[in-house]
Amino acid sequence: MISLFNNISQEFSKQVTIKYSTSFSLATKTLNSSIRNHIYNIYGFVRFADEIVDTFHEFPKKELLENFEKNLFMALKNKISLNPILNSFQITVNKFNIDYSLIESFLMSMKWDLNKKKYKSQKEYKEYIYGSADVVGLMCLKVFVNGDQLKYEELMPNAMALGSAFQKVNFLRDLKDDFENLNRSYFPNIDFTNFSEKSKKRIINEIKNDFSLALKGIKKLPKGSRLGVYTAYKYYSKLLYKLEKTPSIEIKSTRIRIPNYQKIKLLLYSYFQHQFKFI
Repeated sequence: MISLFNNISQEFSKQVTIKYSTSFSLATKTLNSSIRNHIYNIYGFVRFADEIVDTFHEFPKKELLENFEKNLFMALKNKISLNPILNSFQITVNKFNIDYSLIESFLMSMKWDLNKKKYKSQKEYKEYIYGSADVVGLMCLKVFVNGDQLKYEELMPNAMALGSAFQKVNFLRDLKDDFENLNRSYFPNIDFTNFSEKSKKRIINEIKNDFSLALKGIKKLPKGSRLGVYTAYKYYSKLLYKLEKTPSIEIKSTRIRIPNYQKIKLLLYSYFQHQFKFI
């Protein structure tokens, strides 16, 4: 009854997505049913790794992450794991032939989060963004194009831009928690003890450039994945708009959110844009 076990594992990843992120789960629900579970599987894996380094402060995080990585590669090799998150992820990796180097880069960024607190150069910053976000976009892209290698290679820059944009928005909205609670500073050459409007504008413009490149790729996605990705794009664009309108001093003291009713409105807006071929 391996199919039952696999279905239960994937249902677990789905529930992780729903419980941790209403916005991402809403967007994922609009994907074609043939790929939907695979995006849940990727999210579940990424979320659990992130939880280890960001949340489990009273536990041996380094050891937990090492065991998580060891068990992951055993799962990929054996095509099974008793850990439902790793089992569902290996199903997706093996089905779509996701490059192990993407996974390795992601895990390296998670390891950096255990000890590294500041990213002082553009090189370090870009390497972290690539490992923590761009590669997640590339994993998802492999699913969105249903394993079509030529389409995947064509849209790689756009998928990486979208991953970068999402991550940078998260950095900006989580500025308070990252800086005050985790003592982390991701954006190089910016003094967060005296975070200015000029600094904020620089970050906002950088994210807008990423979104511009990303949107060009979203329009080229297959129909079965286009609406879901566009919905996530609209949600994060709305977050960016709110961050742009929020004074820099307030960003340091509060976390910007999108109310659930606005998320539903964004979903409906994206649906009609998609249905009437405006995207």
